[in-house]
Amino acid sequence: MLTEERRQYILNQLQQHAVVKSKALMAALDASESTIRRDLDELEADGELKRIHGGAKRINGLGDEPDVASKSTQNLRAKQAIARAAARQVEQDDLVFLDAGTTTAQLIPFLADLGVTVITTGVDNASLLADYQIPTLMLGGMVKSTTKALIGATTAEALHHYRFDIAFIGTNGIHPEFGNTTPDPEEAVIKRLAIHQARQPMILADPSKFEQVSFVKFADIGDVTILTSSLQGLPAGYQRFKNIKEAHS
Repeated sequence: MLTEERRQYILNQLQQHAVVKSKALMAALDASESTIRRDLDELEADGELKRIHGGAKRINGLGDEPDVASKSTQNLRAKQAIARAAARQVEQDDLVFLDAGTTTAQLIPFLADLGVTVITTGVDNASLLADYQIPTLMLGGMVKSTTKALIGATTAEALHHYRFDIAFIGTNGIHPEFGNTTPDPEEAVIKRLAIHQARQPMILADPSKFEQVSFVKFADIGDVTILTSSLQGLPAGYQRFKNIKEAHS
């Protein structure tokens, strides 16, 4: 395979997965460790990616936000494992806040038989909740086109009137220094408020969200329980946080 073809493959994988491992690239491209290392070094020098131990990760701008369609198929197995574990935190008849997002959407089928009532800021999630005949209240407000989330003063004002047994929140980035972050200041306000209103706030995040930083912090890591599909491979900086939990089937 030509050098340019290898490097385009690597960039395509980063668009889908956010993090790629050198060993996986060696197997997929039938290339030696030195060849892959050279490719990653050159791509990093060109500003296309950032090298990490054992591979590379995608470079995102602080304000970048993929749309729902592009995120819905990324890390799907991890999102499903997280959702299955999250559902076990819900008790019969709980009042649940469900954030907009593709990871929180995976939780909806598991809520169907729990007798819960859900309040959501996600347009797509509200539709899916209705499909599963789950009692749902959808807050008003401005619809954000990329994430299909409700944002703005109207949403925040409505949210002030509710309390939740448990809140499931999405995030764009988790970092030991910069906390949980999102690209949109208005969406950060809603997430921050939902966390404040919940007895048990919980972040649902696949491993690609770790070491990522977006524009606005909405919660410190210690403010919430963080549920992810695997703790393997996380940098040492996260080991001191006992509230980061691994989903188990």
